[in-house]
Amino acid sequence: MSEQNFSNHGRMHPLYHYITAPLVLLGLIGSLVNLAKSDASSHYSAALLVIVFLILLFLGAMLRTYSLKAQDRAIRAEEGLRHFMLTGKPLDSRLRTGQIVALRFASDAEFPALAAKAAEENLSGKQIKQAVQNWRADFYRV
Repeated sequence: MSEQNFSNHGRMHPLYHYITAPLVLLGLIGSLVNLAKSDASSHYSAALLVIVFLILLFLGAMLRTYSLKAQDRAIRAEEGLRHFMLTGKPLDSRLRTGQIVALRFASDAEFPALAAKAAEENLSGKQIKQAVQNWRADFYRV
């Protein structure tokens, strides 16, 4: 696997991002066209098809959101423990989850100082990632 850095750390899951999501969106568009062109006798079934594709769209979005929230909780706990092991102090309570998720890429040597700077200056996740000098790869989050 190639070395991870700010420019290549984003990951796509091909089955979800390139196949499933586009197919659901195409199905929704097709079902809306079908509904618009349906006559009175097929209007009910065409409307049901639109509802099914809306449910699939919302279900996919919710499942993606729930899994990312679970990963965020795990990362928050891991980084809190790492900060405590490195400094003997808990993470600054001003840090938001997005900031902590971004801090996971910082090496142990720069993590405490970057965490303090992120809390003091209210840095965004992108700013934190750009400030990382020695990138600590994370190949597990999708």
